[in-house]
Amino acid sequence: MDNIQLTKLAECAGCGAKVGAGELCKLLEGLKVHQDSNLLVGYDRSDDASVYQITDELALVQTVDFFPPIADDPYTFGAIAAANALSDVYAMGGEPKLALNVMAVPEDMPKEAVHAILRGGYEKAYEAGAIITGGHSIYDKEPKYGMAVTGFVHPRRLLTNSGAQPGDVLVYTKPIGIGVLTAGIKGGLADQDTARMAEGLMMTLNKYARDVMVRFAVHACTDVTGFGVLGHLLEMAQGSDVELHLELSGLKLIPQALELARLGVLPAGLYRNRHFAQDWVDEGSTELARQDLLYDPQTSGGLMIAVAPQDAPALLEALSADPRVPAPQRVGQVAPYAGGKRIFLV
Repeated sequence: MDNIQLTKLAECAGCGAKVGAGELCKLLEGLKVHQDSNLLVGYDRSDDASVYQITDELALVQTVDFFPPIADDPYTFGAIAAANALSDVYAMGGEPKLALNVMAVPEDMPKEAVHAILRGGYEKAYEAGAIITGGHSIYDKEPKYGMAVTGFVHPRRLLTNSGAQPGDVLVYTKPIGIGVLTAGIKGGLADQDTARMAEGLMMTLNKYARDVMVRFAVHACTDVTGFGVLGHLLEMAQGSDVELHLELSGLKLIPQALELARLGVLPAGLYRNRHFAQDWVDEGSTELARQDLLYDPQTSGGLMIAVAPQDAPALLEALSADPRVPAPQRVGQVAPYAGGKRIFLV
């Protein structure tokens, strides 16, 4: 157990293994989408989870997410993977209720390590108020873990990534740079204190930010994960038919991640995200390393919230008052789409 280094068993770490958004669109192209009046959100919407209405007051939210190790410690890996999977339900404004484990492990992995991964997932699900009711596991040379999660939301309180309105304020809830930071950790370029800080951020549930935001006039939300800040914002901008002005002065970048980006320590997923989004982004005179962090794949990142301007100060105050929300920050504003670029770094 003490000698296991899970990240050495995988080529990619966490959400950095995610298929790029542009490639994903090509893979889904031509698949027939069946219509159902109760299907409020399907895969054709590029949203965080699917939503199916059951009654006038109840809708089902479903998602699945899994990835290779993002941490060497099995328990920590399990907790991070669970937090990441649960996050999609929170991004829709919902509450997770049931979860199924999705796991792949090498045949020779010690049973204690497998148990620790599952225990990390179980304890994070318990914190979320969800019950793990089963799952599926296979043997694979590269370990992977995650969950299929089912939650509930009131149909009229459902949040999507396509509801942002001109004038809305953009609020984000975690610092940025986890992908670059974990690449540095995997390469032995970061110390243990930095690694523990990164793991703590990734294990933090978006439950607490969700519980605050649903009390305010929020028009759209998405959790920032494998496609990076700019990839997920582009989906919000296109889905809402708006343009977004990202205020660099408000962004909380992880200092160690910025240092690593300046050294060129960048995960492969970052390049996929840049290829997908850069044609829609006016980067102005922004330093290249800061741009890199905005394309950086975030494992178990925060919630990106588009809130009505009159509620933005109170939302930020409420988020800041909860110590379980790592880094509430105003990061930009929504404007009417004027054609051309969708996102402007200012």
